[in-house]
Amino acid sequence: MKIINKYIKSFFLQQRFYVLAGISIILFLSAFFIPAMLTVGKVYLGVLLLLFLADYILLFFTANPLSMQRVTAERWSNGDVNEIRLRWRNPYNFTCHARIVDELPAQLQVRNFVLEQTVAARSRATALYTIRPTERGSYDFGRILLYAASSIGLVERRIVAEDETVVKVFPSYIQLRNKQLLSHNTTIAGGGNRRVRRIGQSMEFEQIKDYVSGDDMRSINWRATARKGGLMVNHYVDERSQQIFALIDKGRLMKMPFNGLSLLDYAINSTLALSATCLQKQDKFGLFSFSSAVNTIVPASKAVRQRDLVMDALYKEETNFQESNFESLYLQIRQKVKQRSLLLLYTNFETVSGLERQLPYLRSLARHHFLVIVFFENTVLGKLSKATAHNVEEVYLKTVADKFMYDKKLIVKELQRHGLNSLLTTPERLTTDSINKYLELKAKQVI
Repeated sequence: MKIINKYIKSFFLQQRFYVLAGISIILFLSAFFIPAMLTVGKVYLGVLLLLFLADYILLFFTANPLSMQRVTAERWSNGDVNEIRLRWRNPYNFTCHARIVDELPAQLQVRNFVLEQTVAARSRATALYTIRPTERGSYDFGRILLYAASSIGLVERRIVAEDETVVKVFPSYIQLRNKQLLSHNTTIAGGGNRRVRRIGQSMEFEQIKDYVSGDDMRSINWRATARKGGLMVNHYVDERSQQIFALIDKGRLMKMPFNGLSLLDYAINSTLALSATCLQKQDKFGLFSFSSAVNTIVPASKAVRQRDLVMDALYKEETNFQESNFESLYLQIRQKVKQRSLLLLYTNFETVSGLERQLPYLRSLARHHFLVIVFFENTVLGKLSKATAHNVEEVYLKTVADKFMYDKKLIVKELQRHGLNSLLTTPERLTTDSINKYLELKAKQVI
């Protein structure tokens, strides 16, 4: 069986062989009309068979087993470009022309993936390609198939590497270091990074210092001024260990796609980046995710491994097609969160009537915590709304787009009318706007 697998099942003919064999058939057919072509045809067929035999011997009898290995990270970042390297060695004493087929995960839905390389004799090679996953979860790679050919190009030999790999796709962590966010930390060019303490007006007292131009006159310490005989002011630092919770809606409206990712994926990526910023600011970060019920709860903490706990909790979160239960969310928060906290609710409202159904629960949450409702602009509708209509169908589409865009503005106004804070943003700007909103509220000491 091993012999059959090696010498027969791994044997394939290339297109060049069929072309040359076709020429041989034409030569023999022409011999019916020109008898001299029979000799030419026989000579041609003999040379072709000799080349075929030489090519077969070179590929199947003159090389050590060829090894291949797939190298990639154990974790991938969802929505970002991730690299895969296929390392292999040419065991032949001649230049090898190779076609490499990597059996990609089913989530990618790619069935014609082929890499081509030409490698010198006895040399090592690396085939590099990238993948941008758009779903979280486990990605199962299959075998690596390499089809080796010599310069003769009549025969291919298939070599199979059973290198099955499982890669876990987590929420986007690459953007944690790529996003340019509004921050009050200063980077000193050429001199490394230095953490700068920002003087603020929180309730956490730091020290008494001499007054300098620009200090708030309201912070003058009159007792210290009288004792020293010069103006002295109280200095404060940002209050730390505040509680921040991300509330992620997993209902049907969060299934809406944008650039290959769902709105839930954007919310999860934003939550991961927000958690890193909050922990850097020494605040406690926690998480609630919900749909028809509250499914995931991560208690607020500022421990070093809190971000990993959040990432593991968000790893396999999926939307469903049920209505989100805001009442269940309110009851769970009232039960689990006793301290006044900043709540960033990632959700989506498309109509005012949809908002009105949830308003009682949102207002109840806002009475006990500082609630910010983060929802999404529909950029596709925005483009349709701004486009020029040329026929009746385009007029209809533009009218519908205008209506939905107007509804988004009404939702913002309705939230403002009830004293609720909101953030309307596009999916691609969600992470930046959410973190800037957190930093802005922290600077204003609203928590």
